Amino acid sequence: MWNWHGGSWGWIWMAVAMAGFWAAVGFGIVALSRGSRRGGRQSQPREGKVIPEDVLAERFARGEIDVDEYERRFKVLGGRRRP
Repeated sequence: MWNWHGGSWGWIWMAVAMAGFWAAVGFGIVALSRGSRRGGRQSQPREGKVIPEDVLAERFARGEIDVDEYERRFKVLGGRRRP
């Protein structure tokens, strides 16, 4: 009709390219949203407060202090456990 010698292959390649483009856009959005959630969760304490008992428990979990040191410091802090 238009005397174009490409036949129907041009339309097929255009459809494949368009699908690839939208797939790349979707992948980029998902990758950015997952990356922003990971960083925010690990770097900020809950409710913006640093709770000494939590810091002490983290040090104990990492192996920086032993059981005796943990219990002694926990008693000094008042022994308040969060629910």
